[in-house]
Amino acid sequence: MGVWPVDFSLSEEQVALRESVRRFARRELPEIAAEIERGDEPVGLELRRRYAELGYLGVNLPTEYGGGGLGHLDAVLVLEEIASISIAVAFPVFESCFGPTLAIAHFGGDGLRRRLLPGVCSGELVISVSMSEPDAGSALTDLGTRLREENGKLLLSGTKRWCSGAGHSGAYLVYCRMSDEPGARGIGAVVVRKGAPGFSFGKRDEHMGFRGVGSADMHFDDVEVDPADVLVRAGGFRQLMEAFDLERCGNTTMSLALAQSAFDYVLDYCQQREQFGKPLVDFQAVQIQLAEMKMQVDAARLLLYRAVTGAASGLPSVGDSSIAKCFANEAVRAITGKAMQLMGGYGYSREFPIEQKLRDGWGWGIAGGAIDIQKINIASALVGRRFNQRR
Repeated sequence: MGVWPVDFSLSEEQVALRESVRRFARRELPEIAAEIERGDEPVGLELRRRYAELGYLGVNLPTEYGGGGLGHLDAVLVLEEIASISIAVAFPVFESCFGPTLAIAHFGGDGLRRRLLPGVCSGELVISVSMSEPDAGSALTDLGTRLREENGKLLLSGTKRWCSGAGHSGAYLVYCRMSDEPGARGIGAVVVRKGAPGFSFGKRDEHMGFRGVGSADMHFDDVEVDPADVLVRAGGFRQLMEAFDLERCGNTTMSLALAQSAFDYVLDYCQQREQFGKPLVDFQAVQIQLAEMKMQVDAARLLLYRAVTGAASGLPSVGDSSIAKCFANEAVRAITGKAMQLMGGYGYSREFPIEQKLRDGWGWGIAGGAIDIQKINIASALVGRRFNQRR
């Protein structure tokens, strides 16, 4: 696992970037976020284009493909400020900076990168990752969606589940089995465009939170795949999971943004709200709760910064990214729960933001690898070997 960097401070340029995104997000996004929460529809093309104009899409992608050419920490700063408003308005930024686009940027050929990444950075294209299946979630190497060669064609067949972005994303990075080799050795990934013949979606899932972030089953019935759209061939599962270590950092950032914004809201509330003739913050029990929340927020941020700065322009380690994700996932659940308790009935009301943050916060400890799976990853990194869960 990585070591702590010596200097925790942001550069002047990073501070300026964070402040500019914060001003934009707080000025232009709250009403859009509220409308998405009411209507459960994803961010539209107009806002994605606005993000592109401001340089918020593909912050850490190469400039030759339309990206910002900055580092992962810069992408974290942008994502956190937008996600503090809501995860739905932040989802296109998340996908462009921490989703499958980074796998394409690192492992794709130049042709594939040039066909896909400029569209992501311009806001015209959203790419989502499709990993889980009805019988393969945490046990990802059990997946059965298969790419086979028949009469000179590559045909994809199978069913995928729990794909965030299913239905409204324009393309999907699909993990699939490419050979008869057992387990991870037979797995690779291909890119499939929405609208490809034989590619269809099931009914949209109804979740506790994540409104505005669609999810649905995806069905592939002999979908023809262009050989140029094969990102990683059989045996490349390890590469795919290395890229996914960075996606964990995006998950961590979403959790951190929810935790920080919930803490900020309840801190102000406790100074304004009075009971028994004095502000809530004057009660020692409240002070202790606020202090514990602050410690968790700051610790989550430092663990996230360690993971992304340790990776520099490459990919973070599985140990560092799993520690950051696991801690932030648990922290956001605890912080939003405490915030709701401190606010009482107001916290439980939909007229106030905490109940939404609690619902969304719980989801990140499931999405992108459950909390307990991260703890297994951490233990594996500690001893330097993978554990066989089948024995």
